[in-house]
This record gives sequence, structure tokens and C-alpha cells, in this order.
Amino acid sequence: MSALSQAKILICDDSMMIRKKMRSLLEGYGVTNISEAKDGKEAVEKYAEVLPDITFMDIVMPEMSGVDALKAIKEKYPDAVVVMATSIGTEGNLTEAIRYGASDFLQKPVEEERLKKLLGHYFKEA
Repeated sequence: MSALSQAKILICDDSMMIRKKMRSLLEGYGVTNISEAKDGKEAVEKYAEVLPDITFMDIVMPEMSGVDALKAIKEKYPDAVVVMATSIGTEGNLTEAIRYGASDFLQKPVEEERLKKLLGHYFKEA
């Protein structure tokens, strides 16, 4: 997984437990360059700082929602790969995220196989 070992990944979730779990899964795939943000506002700032290859963004967060953060990121970086993650599978949020350019979705709790498949799609060798 050499492409993954070079990947820059941003995890944005207001739950420290979710961020830890995602970090642990990603490190298990050889990813070493992982940044974290605890809300949408911080995610937008971190994105500009890190310019990650892929961002995992929770939809429902304080400060700024994941959808609003997605909008802000895509306005500045139209090619950004942002995967929305949610445990609240509300149709409205998902539809809105698609409209603003979400690349994909993950249901929380994140299933290891689904994450591996998704990474394989973006990095061609996971």
C-alpha cells in the first residue's frame, strides 16, 4: 500500500472516539500522515493548511456543519475529495451533501471493509 503510506488524510468529527477509531483503522493500512479537526470550522482551516488527498467529514457537528464545511472547501478547492460520514442518515443532509460535491459516504460506525474498499477506489491499491 505504498500510495496509502504517502497519502494525506484529514478526519473531521466532533467525537474524539470516532477520530481515534478512524485514525487506528487508517494507521492499520499504513497511513502515517493523518490530521484531525473537531468541527467544520476547524476542518476548513486544516484543509487549507494540509491540502489532504482525502477528507472524512462528519455531517452533524457544532460550530459549522459538515455540509457547510464541504461547501467552503469545494468553493476554494473544487477537486477536493470529501467523504461524508454520518450516523444520522437523514435524506436531506445526504442530498444536500451530494449537491455540494461530496465524493462518497460512510455510515457510522465505520465498517472496516467499507473503508478499505473506499480507500482502494481512491488509491487504487488498498
